[in-house]
Amino acid sequence: MDLASRRRQRWTRGLGCALCLWMGGACTTSPPSATDAATSDGSRDAGPGGLARLNHVVVIVLENWSYDSLYGDFAGADGLSSAGNAAPQVDATGAAYQQLPQTETHLPQTLPNAPFPLDAYVPSSADTSTDLTNNFYEEQRQIDGGKMDQFVLYDTAAKGLTMGYYHTAGLPLAKEAAKYTLCDHFFHGVFGGSLQNHIFLISAGVAAFPDAPVSIKRAVLDGNGMPVPDANGKPQDGPLTPDGHVVGTLFPAATPHPPATPAEQLVPPQTFPTIGDRLSAANLDWGWYAEGWNAIGSSPALNDAGVDPDTLFQYNHQPFVYFDGYGENGAGRGHLRDESDFLSAARAGTLPAVSFVKPDGIDNEHPNYTNVINGEGHVLQLINAIRDGGNWADTAIIVTYDENGGFWDHVAPPAGDQWGPGTRVPTFVISPFARKAYVDSTVYDTASILALIEHRWNLAPLGTRDAAAADLTNAFDFTQP
Repeated sequence: MDLASRRRQRWTRGLGCALCLWMGGACTTSPPSATDAATSDGSRDAGPGGLARLNHVVVIVLENWSYDSLYGDFAGADGLSSAGNAAPQVDATGAAYQQLPQTETHLPQTLPNAPFPLDAYVPSSADTSTDLTNNFYEEQRQIDGGKMDQFVLYDTAAKGLTMGYYHTAGLPLAKEAAKYTLCDHFFHGVFGGSLQNHIFLISAGVAAFPDAPVSIKRAVLDGNGMPVPDANGKPQDGPLTPDGHVVGTLFPAATPHPPATPAEQLVPPQTFPTIGDRLSAANLDWGWYAEGWNAIGSSPALNDAGVDPDTLFQYNHQPFVYFDGYGENGAGRGHLRDESDFLSAARAGTLPAVSFVKPDGIDNEHPNYTNVINGEGHVLQLINAIRDGGNWADTAIIVTYDENGGFWDHVAPPAGDQWGPGTRVPTFVISPFARKAYVDSTVYDTASILALIEHRWNLAPLGTRDAAAADLTNAFDFTQP
């Protein structure tokens, strides 16, 4: 594209953004293809002249909300206003519920079979009384081949709560998303819960425990790959697939892990590569910064069972500990750091090339043991530390969620592999180079974060998913000064 054409395109896009903002929405375009994301206008300059301007990538990982449950009201994006033709939730007979069944104590039993605002019942500054189901097999059943109509049926714990959402305007982080780039077609990497999605975030893979003892349940599946009910009608799933892949919560052989866990039930160190390995091999500094990391090292009793309600450190949110080389005396252990170290580096302008930041339980927005406002206030502190420090000019911050936490979304995930991707989750990009007031409808998943890091520093892909993923460059305009 010649310079004159590029200027015309930038002028046209800028005028469109101005009109969108005047009308009260964010600027958006139709969803680009993966090819468009890689090759369209030079404003992204994904080659050395563009991505090379980006010297720091910060990934902040929050917990357990779908896109619609937090950003369904976001103006100009594919949200609840587009969900009018979504299938109603159905019961085991295939009939639509008349009202949503509820187990959440804050909710009435009379809510219609439709998405409903939570704000009047459970303010975003309050905890729910119930946690939702986020299980590898159950999420696949909830998605139901893309109909998205069995979220209530297969959430045995929370039932109708899955259809709840918060009004976006009341969320502090939504203001950041509106100012920069919101990705409204970003899907979490692996069906189900936190552990497998954290592992996937750093490796594009799924952990394995092929020699696990019989005390750890393996799923028993039917011909469709779904759990077979036992004599009591309970699905025979578990944290392991039949061939021993880890798709539920287990703990690592290396510390930290719950001190009372029997040694034979601890997952052995994984040996497939991680993004940390790739970065280290390229002599690039990086860190996984976990809130509570220093405290858990000095007092292992501060565990995810909630012994210390001011910490709620979660072992299964520390994916590098599951890998060879990151145990107590491993060569990579020094890359596992406390969130306080991240804040110091951000303020001092000494951030490494890549930072993953993991707030602990009270600050990660997870329903039932914390709330959205707590988490968003904490993340704003992290963002402001970067903006006020010396690295802001060449940094990109990606705020994402590990998985949907059982919450419904109206957009079906794209086709993938046996692991995912799962349901849509909120993700947005904050950077001087991020497109301003922009909705990026490129189809992304968790592997896209890896692809961005790999493409920026010319690193080999870790697997097939990151090799094929759109790399988030459509969220950037590197022609900005």
